[in-house]
Amino acid sequence: MQFDFEYIEKLVKLVSDSELSELVLEDSEQAIVLKKNENQVISQVVPSSNMAQVQLPYAASIQSNSNNTQTTIEPKEAEVKEKTKGKPITSPMVGTFYKAPSPDASPFVTVGDMVATGQVVCIIEAMKMMNEIEAEVSGRVVEICVSDGQSVEYGQVLMYVE
Repeated sequence: MQFDFEYIEKLVKLVSDSELSELVLEDSEQAIVLKKNENQVISQVVPSSNMAQVQLPYAASIQSNSNNTQTTIEPKEAEVKEKTKGKPITSPMVGTFYKAPSPDASPFVTVGDMVATGQVVCIIEAMKMMNEIEAEVSGRVVEICVSDGQSVEYGQVLMYVE
């Protein structure tokens, strides 16, 4: 089994977003050990013919002894931005985000719109059910963090209101 970068990146996210304290994954040629220490994930290399190393936070680095290459990936812009943009409106469930009630309708809100507490700001489709998401705060929409039709996770920030 070859541990490609996307696979390792998903493992790092899994450990970071979960309550797991350690994840060990190995095969006959490679091994990866991811350990979480409070809010950061650290890695430990297990002796094998090839090594893969992943570290957090923010810049992920992968090293492989087989070809002595190193790749560094910068974090996505949304992950680095400060949370001082206002109050987040988060997804209460896993599903698909829709900004409008139908494909040909205008969106519930756009950046710059004023919203009131209880106003519908989007729809999350889950298990073929359309769930209206209401604003929990009043204010102006300063950023919409997800695109129409994008899958969202429980607790994921959908937009910021200040």
